[in-house]
Amino acid sequence: MPAAVERIVKRHFGKFATVLILAAALPACLWAQEESQDMSRYFFSGDGTITLYSEKNDKSFSGVYRKGLGRYDEVALTEICDVFDAPCGTSRMELSLRLIEFIDYLEDHLNSGSTIVITSGYRKPEYNTMLRKGGNLAAKASLHQYGMAADLKIRGVTAETLWHYVRDLKFGGAGYYHGDVVHIDVGPARFWDETTSGVGTGISDGNKLIGMVTDYDVYRPGMTVTLRFIRMTGFPIRVVSEFSLVHKNDQNEIENRRDFIPVFNNSQKGRCVGFRNIDEMNTIQWELPMDLKPGRYYIQARFCDGAWPDMPPQIQTPEFEINTF
Repeated sequence: MPAAVERIVKRHFGKFATVLILAAALPACLWAQEESQDMSRYFFSGDGTITLYSEKNDKSFSGVYRKGLGRYDEVALTEICDVFDAPCGTSRMELSLRLIEFIDYLEDHLNSGSTIVITSGYRKPEYNTMLRKGGNLAAKASLHQYGMAADLKIRGVTAETLWHYVRDLKFGGAGYYHGDVVHIDVGPARFWDETTSGVGTGISDGNKLIGMVTDYDVYRPGMTVTLRFIRMTGFPIRVVSEFSLVHKNDQNEIENRRDFIPVFNNSQKGRCVGFRNIDEMNTIQWELPMDLKPGRYYIQARFCDGAWPDMPPQIQTPEFEINTF
């Protein structure tokens, strides 16, 4: 708050001024930042209204969670987190906005206005391990641990119809076990059933499937991009501190590469940053340069050593879009 404004506040509001000033200084929640930027944030978005019910905890939400194209209602998102059993704090929520929007998109296109029944939402890593050891079809690298997946039903839509619809979109994951529930996630495009899930085969051991995602699909220059690593199955992991922003042209050819060092939660030693658990590989941030041209980009990260021989030497985010309108 500017000093002149602060003096006016103190003169007119006395002892309440400190409270007002502190409130103005509080950091915005990551999923409510840049609220003035009313733009569509995701490639697959619903109409911003959703009805959810959890069979697991008997909680529900019905109403508007998004105002305009890309402004989110904090109170509504907190209630939605409760339905998914996902932690939701002032600095971070453990439920992907991309997942909420994608589920809303599916409901809008398959049976608009219907209730979405959640049978399994967010899972703590410890709980996911317990399910796996109990013989359940819970993947070691499950995206439920990142708030990026849900097992669900859309009332009035058969599970097989939902599964095939997501498959045809070629976006996200869809798992169908020939019951009335479908696994939906916003990870890489893939599909499976109970015979092809790969659970128990070691498909993700040694960080074979490690990936990285951005918080949004669409940005403007100057916005902050938040990165997180996903599908880790072994720690520690050491990441080269210098990432790369890669721009492709209309012919899908690499046109420009820009190296940068993002802001990490962990302390950096030399050219590498070490991570010991899922939470530490969250909330890696970088402010996008103002001179970026419109187009499709991705961010690339590299790993420091061969501690995990099956882990790829480098990974990249799915492509995102820079708009200047």
